[in-house]
Amino acid sequence: MQAAHSGSSTSIRTPVAVAERPRRLIPGPRTPLDPPRPRLYLVDGIRLIAALMVVVHHYAGTSRVDRPGNAIWDRPVSEIMPTVFRFASFGWIGVEIFFVISGFVICMSCWGRTPRQFFVSRVIRLYPAYWFAVLFTTGVLVLMPGVWERLPARDVLLNLTMLQAGSEVQNVDAVYWTLWSELRFYLLFLIVVAMGLTYRRVVVFCCVWGAAAMLAPVADFPLLVLVADPSAAWYFIAGLALYLMHRFGQDLLLWGILALCWLMGQRELAQRVDFEGVSSWRGAVLIFTVFLLVMVAIALGRTDRIRWKWLVTAGSLTYPLYLTHYLAGTTVIHRLRDTMDARLLVGLVTAAFLLLSWLVHRWVERPVSRRLKRGLDASFTRLRGAGRRA
Repeated sequence: MQAAHSGSSTSIRTPVAVAERPRRLIPGPRTPLDPPRPRLYLVDGIRLIAALMVVVHHYAGTSRVDRPGNAIWDRPVSEIMPTVFRFASFGWIGVEIFFVISGFVICMSCWGRTPRQFFVSRVIRLYPAYWFAVLFTTGVLVLMPGVWERLPARDVLLNLTMLQAGSEVQNVDAVYWTLWSELRFYLLFLIVVAMGLTYRRVVVFCCVWGAAAMLAPVADFPLLVLVADPSAAWYFIAGLALYLMHRFGQDLLLWGILALCWLMGQRELAQRVDFEGVSSWRGAVLIFTVFLLVMVAIALGRTDRIRWKWLVTAGSLTYPLYLTHYLAGTTVIHRLRDTMDARLLVGLVTAAFLLLSWLVHRWVERPVSRRLKRGLDASFTRLRGAGRRA
């Protein structure tokens, strides 16, 4: 989602570095006199909570018989474990939380970077775990058929590009839909990165993107809808405003942008409630509002004292967990649903995917990202040298 569609060039892998709160009356870049940045450990914890919300929702939070995935149980989840279901039915909001955190973290991690550095950081962050997830999920569906339909090999191979939505090819796993929103956000924000990030330019970007997202649904212009991504734009914009509030201090303009994002977001939440069919608008808005208030506290430095080291590890699990849990996890639950208590089964499968996520982070993300970074840096160096000779 990010986290998803959420620190440095590796937004889930490392804790988030943030500015200590010297309050500035006039927005401006950090200076050598600014205090050192502590780590925003709490954001890593929120990422994992959001991922677990999505996981539990997919395993125990959907009850309508016409919704994909309900075949994993032999009857509605609301009948099997009603208490768990009441909480899990709201877990889909984890995706909106991912989008807000992504806006915050991408703006922070890109500050002072070149477009090349931005591109490299996104590639090494997104692709290693994603490649593993595509192959892992396909392998599970081959070994355990009968629950989900497996895509043909040509579509699986196209999924490795992460660009399958642009070719109208189905995702190997349905959760990949959020990556398409993330990619469009990165492409738009690359424009501002190329110009050089400043308070004014990011604010203008938020306003222009917000205007496009507002007009897109009624414009009858498919390209505008594709680029503006109105269903996700307001969450990314909220994250950008929160980071500006964190870096430069609060002001009325940033509060206004954040309030507009909340007002537009609650409408999108209502549409999601109608689609999911298992939760209430009031509950969804309450959860999202509490999350935004926590993010405001983080942006204003109210949580800087939270420095629990284990949250770094928790954050590193988020992206692999999100990518691998759905089709593979529900397939395992379907096969084992008659062997033990449903709550125990959901807990064990979730724990197993947390362990898998740690292994993916340790043995896939870290080594592959290092190799990718060395290769891409060498390629860009060679490209720059070739341009000079020309």
